[in-house]
Amino acid sequence: MNELAFLFLLLPIAAFSGWVLGRRKSERRSGARVSELSTSYFRGLNYLLNEQQDKAIEVFLKLADINRDTVETHLALGNLFRRRGEVDRAIRVHQHLIARPNLSQEEKTVALLELGEDYMRAGLLDRAETLFTDLVAMDALAPSALKHLIGIYQHERDWAKAIENAQRLQQATGESQGALIAQFHCELAELARSQGAREDAREHIGNAFAAQRDCVRASMIEGHIESAAGDLKAAIGAFERVATQDVDYVPEILSPLLDCYARAQQMQRAEDFLLDITERYQGVSPVLALAKVYAQTRGEEAAVKFLNRILRERPSVRALMAMIDVNLHTASGEARENFLILRELTRKLVEGKAMYRCNQCGFGAKAHHWQCPSCKSWGSVRPIHGVVGE
Repeated sequence: MNELAFLFLLLPIAAFSGWVLGRRKSERRSGARVSELSTSYFRGLNYLLNEQQDKAIEVFLKLADINRDTVETHLALGNLFRRRGEVDRAIRVHQHLIARPNLSQEEKTVALLELGEDYMRAGLLDRAETLFTDLVAMDALAPSALKHLIGIYQHERDWAKAIENAQRLQQATGESQGALIAQFHCELAELARSQGAREDAREHIGNAFAAQRDCVRASMIEGHIESAAGDLKAAIGAFERVATQDVDYVPEILSPLLDCYARAQQMQRAEDFLLDITERYQGVSPVLALAKVYAQTRGEEAAVKFLNRILRERPSVRALMAMIDVNLHTASGEARENFLILRELTRKLVEGKAMYRCNQCGFGAKAHHWQCPSCKSWGSVRPIHGVVGE
């Protein structure tokens, strides 16, 4: 809804508030006040029609100041200011509303929640955190305040507090926050792994699984930890588990998994796993991985034959690039020149293309993100399937 339409929706509210006020007074005073309100109303309408929105808003602010029945108008105006990026004005509107002595407790807590959102938009996270914490302590609008607190702690990467408030939100609403809590534990596990604290990382992985039994990210981190520790059997088991938890994440584990197979000298198990995945997953990544295994174990001719068959069944630019690369090893003269031209053309086809997309907001990315950089949702960024993508 555009801003002009939004303001038009406010006009009946302002007019109605004047009508209600008029009914409460004597007939003579009512007529005078309604006349005054009507004048203001039409003056505001005239400003709107002449696209003088600032002046129109000032008029409606005065209308909103008449009595407590216009609280909703105050809130709507504050929201309008915030949406337009005029956060200072939104803050003033909501602070002015909160300062009114005749507000009910429910109205005051709603206004406080709106003020907290103003602070967040303005980047005043410390003020927002204090305000939302106070609301939670008062048990006023706790779920909404808790959600905002979780957002603040995610932004600050304070995963321990994010977990604490997600657990409180789960208790307050009865809605499971397991998937979100598991992601926070995975963030802590990644941090511990980067610092070489393997036992701490394993503990956080265990907590992630406790929050979400089939947490695919926890399995992936476990695979990396056990691979680094030299426990190849445990690493292979963790990486292979990903395929049963969510097959869309198979492309993310193929490289480290193939490394573990090679180090453990289990290339037949690698072939068996990849053959099974290519039947269940229509993406090109396991196909390319299997072609690489065939080139190592059966020779390049077997790899080329396999890629030829797959290209007929599943047309893919990335598979074509792989086949060109394999043929380049043996091609010479004009044939090699032709392959090099094809390779450059296919490279340009995929260059700059998004390989992943968020299924919540549509954000496109070349690399995988556990949290969408745009809408901040978790686990929503998935491979793009198609001729150019996965």
